[in-house]
Amino acid sequence: MPDLMIIDGNSLTYRAFFALPPDMVTSKGQTTNAVYGFASMLVNLIKDQQPKKIVVAFDRPEKTFRHKKLVSYKANREKQPDILYEQIPLVKEMVSLLGYMTIDIEGFEADDVIATLATMGRDAGEEVVVVTGDRDVFQLVEDPHIKVLYNKKGVSDYALYDEKGIFDRTGVAPEDYVNYAALRGDTSDNLPGVPGVGEKTAAKLINAYGDLEGIFSASSEQTPKLKQNLQENEDLAHLNAELMTLIRDVPLGIKFEDLINNEINELKVNDFLDKLELNTLKKRLSVAVGFAVNEKEKKETAKDSVLDLTYETFLDKEVTLKKIEALSSCEFISLAESTDQEGNLTGLALGDNQSCFWLTVDVLQSPEVISELNKLFSTNG
Repeated sequence: MPDLMIIDGNSLTYRAFFALPPDMVTSKGQTTNAVYGFASMLVNLIKDQQPKKIVVAFDRPEKTFRHKKLVSYKANREKQPDILYEQIPLVKEMVSLLGYMTIDIEGFEADDVIATLATMGRDAGEEVVVVTGDRDVFQLVEDPHIKVLYNKKGVSDYALYDEKGIFDRTGVAPEDYVNYAALRGDTSDNLPGVPGVGEKTAAKLINAYGDLEGIFSASSEQTPKLKQNLQENEDLAHLNAELMTLIRDVPLGIKFEDLINNEINELKVNDFLDKLELNTLKKRLSVAVGFAVNEKEKKETAKDSVLDLTYETFLDKEVTLKKIEALSSCEFISLAESTDQEGNLTGLALGDNQSCFWLTVDVLQSPEVISELNKLFSTNG
């Protein structure tokens, strides 16, 4: 039960968007898969971790000091679909209505806000859990105060890391993570590493020589090729380390003792979820967060509206095969496919009379899964 849970708002919203079908749309045309997914993740986080207070950090659209330092920083990232970007304000609104604080600071990334909050929590002697899908925060882990609940994929696959967990995953301690990552590079941020230095070599060098200064001072002790690569890319590695180091003193404009859960606006949160036609989700949120549900008169569902179902996403082949086998005993099975604007398949939804199961494109590439689906829906199966 952490005292403070800090959630990476952008990271989890992105994960939710790409884990759930994009055709989750209201009768008025508003896409809701990211909102639904984020809220479902929030419900599970509250249920599993039982945090005393929650703060959600978000990126801002403006460039940060890192972009000014390196023009090509994150320049390789493709623009995401508009239906994702338009849901971020909705996620922020929902979080605020539920009584949780949202923070974004101009000129800084959400990771810097998270680092500052986590450091404040540590200094106050509190137990902090950071929830994110970004490895940069591994540098913040510090026993016994700061842990990272890392979202590996989808909306429910997490790993909780303490100092030992970070070492087991990377081969280095959290305080060495920045130098390790600087050598390895980070393609997602458009930060190339030292050529020929992958994760294992980076960890080996860090553990042998301590830091970047020690590594480059000992470059002559390496193989000829590694020696050359290190000597030619010393400035690159130091710049990477500078850009990857999270800022722990962002001017948040708020004292740590003022980071509290606010009163839930029950009327507005009910209206918000009703407008997005997320009635089942509203009930789950009300139980997890603690607010009364306003039951409205049932109205005839418009023809172009969607059912508010609980989606369970399947990313693993073996788990998917077991679920398909279980569905074979059902009397009725529903099937729906989702495609993007170009008609490309983005996923497949299967349902019985109680639940809906979302199969991602990756799992549908498995010949075994396709074979079992054919058996499930064949006239002879």
